[in-house]
Amino acid sequence: MEISNLTKDRIHDYLEAGKRFDGRGLFDYRDIVIETGISKNAEGSARVKLGETEVVAGVKLGVSEPYSDSPDEGALISGVEHLPLSSPSFESGPPHIHAIEMARIVDRGIRESGFIDFKKMCIKEGEKVWVIFLDIYSINDAGNLMDASALAAIAALKTARFPEYDKEADKVIFGSLTDKKLPLTESMPITLTFYKVNNAFVLDPILLEEESSDMRISIALSKQGKKIMINACQKSGEAVILKDELLSIFDKAIEKWKQIEPKIMKLIDKK
Repeated sequence: MEISNLTKDRIHDYLEAGKRFDGRGLFDYRDIVIETGISKNAEGSARVKLGETEVVAGVKLGVSEPYSDSPDEGALISGVEHLPLSSPSFESGPPHIHAIEMARIVDRGIRESGFIDFKKMCIKEGEKVWVIFLDIYSINDAGNLMDASALAAIAALKTARFPEYDKEADKVIFGSLTDKKLPLTESMPITLTFYKVNNAFVLDPILLEEESSDMRISIALSKQGKKIMINACQKSGEAVILKDELLSIFDKAIEKWKQIEPKIMKLIDKK
């Protein structure tokens, strides 16, 4: 999507005045809606809306041989697909580089936080482990698919249940769910993505702000004991971020995490 220089100038003027087109503050999120259990065929599923931005995520569980470097641990395989129905900018075919990057950022935030106890997913060391297939799909791109995707992933994982597994036949009985949930820890990661638009940083941009931006930085945070830790961080875009700007963004990310984490927990656990 390309926007005119006139629109960019208007956005720059607004942000310099500390305003946004939709009336929010620079670091305010749009309304967050989280629905879980939206698919009968997935072991776990969720729909997340940030304003008009919408994504869905699904979890499927399978059994496979472990990786050679982690014979007693389960595995996570994450994928993101930007569906053409969600934006004129997305096309059919192999995943675009931006979708691949998004999947890696979501995956890294989950892994580095220690949210999943992979050792508890081992069936028989060196032979059989559970594998989590996490798939995320864009439904409507109105800006900030990154944070919406990360939230949908967490919600789908938190509500997922293991299917029955016949050890003798070495077969997963799909469609027959047990009451056993995934071995998750309290270190639930939340990804916050900040965009630099001209000289201002904003959180949860609408599409016009996103398309006017010069850089993006995604930060995954989780609670480790009594501390809030930064688990992963990735920058995209050509603009340079200064040390003082980065430290300020880290402080703002921690501040926003404290504000939205209780709300997100309540939305996921409301069922």
